[in-house]
Amino acid sequence: MERPLTIAMLAHSTNPRGGVVHAMQLSEALQQLGHEVVLHAPDSSGKGFFRSPRCGSTAFPVAPAAPGMARMVEQRIADYVSYFEPSARRCFDLFHAHDGISGNALATLRQRGLISGFVRTVHHIDDFADSRLMELQSRSIRAADRCLAVSRTWQSRLATEWGITAELSGNGVDLDRFTPQQDGSEKTLRNKLGLGAGPIFLAVGGIEARKNTRRILDAFLQLHHLRPDAQLIIAGGASLLDHGAYQQEFAAQMAAAGHAAAAVHVIGPIADADMAPLYRLAHTLVFASVTEGFGLCVLEAMACGIPVVVSSVAPFTEYLSADDVLWCNPDRPASIANAMALSFNNHLRQRLITRGLGVASRHNWDRVAKAHLPVYANMLERADA
Repeated sequence: MERPLTIAMLAHSTNPRGGVVHAMQLSEALQQLGHEVVLHAPDSSGKGFFRSPRCGSTAFPVAPAAPGMARMVEQRIADYVSYFEPSARRCFDLFHAHDGISGNALATLRQRGLISGFVRTVHHIDDFADSRLMELQSRSIRAADRCLAVSRTWQSRLATEWGITAELSGNGVDLDRFTPQQDGSEKTLRNKLGLGAGPIFLAVGGIEARKNTRRILDAFLQLHHLRPDAQLIIAGGASLLDHGAYQQEFAAQMAAAGHAAAAVHVIGPIADADMAPLYRLAHTLVFASVTEGFGLCVLEAMACGIPVVVSSVAPFTEYLSADDVLWCNPDRPASIANAMALSFNNHLRQRLITRGLGVASRHNWDRVAKAHLPVYANMLERADA
């Protein structure tokens, strides 16, 4: 860029979901390149972002969410519109949305002539049962002036299914924060979580159908017969979506597991400072998702020096090879369990750790940030035309 830009980066939440983490890391990388970035998100808790970003940030207060998914989404869209209505809050060269909520808000602001346009990053596209949610998701993408996609999978789907040309942004990992070197916090975290001495399998993303948590639990219970000292941690899960029905099914599955359920630790969202130590505590990350935009925690786990069990589906197959990870069929718990068992093979394990560190090193946020600059330049040219 010929001059520094002022950029409003918009996320749907202050919680550490993949799209929010991407938006924050991208904002920090763009700031490092000399641009002035302010990361925005509605904040009903009053706690602010899950960590303090190294750029400008505004977690603006909003009322508690209304009951019902569609009503909540519409409420948050209205919250965003209201926040940006004062002209003093719109003093930016560019507006960049990372989700359907902020994308719809920017579409409304442009419709009203309050902004000239906006960029939208598509992390993944949900299949909502509610037609209103599907309409809002579509509007947040189709109304954008330019789109980016975090993987070739979603870039291709936008082209073939939506007729939209999207630039590839990619994803990154902060190698200063996620590293194999232990710093002593691992033991403290182990004690805090009440973990035993056995190997720990880690699943990140909470209890959600998209994260395939029930099949991961089934796989772990199969493995537990062979390794009674093994433990499963299910971390994360701070979501605006309603996963209540799936979580009830998971609870019933746990109740039927008998004594083995004691080896399963559902710890929910954890402090950002504890994420790298948690990866380092783990024997293996189990990321058998059925749908993902990219899978940031795969890179984070690899950067921390642990093997990864991952679904043999796109987008993972874009940037990972058979030498990098332990593939599994996410539809078959036995396949997941078999991949978990293979992680005990010492020779294979060391190869995976070495390969994983190499994969992580090739995904840096500076490169991701620079991939956005031509898109931003095009937006400014169109606005000036």
